[in-house]
Amino acid sequence: MVVRIRLARFGCKNRPFYRVFAADSRSPRDGKHLEVLGYYNPLPGQDGGKRMGLNFDRWKQMGWQGKDPSTDFR
Repeated sequence: MVVRIRLARFGCKNRPFYRVFAADSRSPRDGKHLEVLGYYNPLPGQDGGKRMGLNFDRWKQMGWQGKDPSTDFR
């Protein structure tokens, strides 16, 4: 099983919100995942910036430090 770091789309039409998660490379974009690692909100907040949060402790525990994310995650 090859594990990839991906984004799953949530939110409404024209208001996307993404979750950063680890999943099997064969699973679909919004399919089953192994671990939720964080979130990404591309819409500007009150300060005008985009929001992103990652759980680095979980990232280190699963041994992904130094690994490349998949092409879906940019």
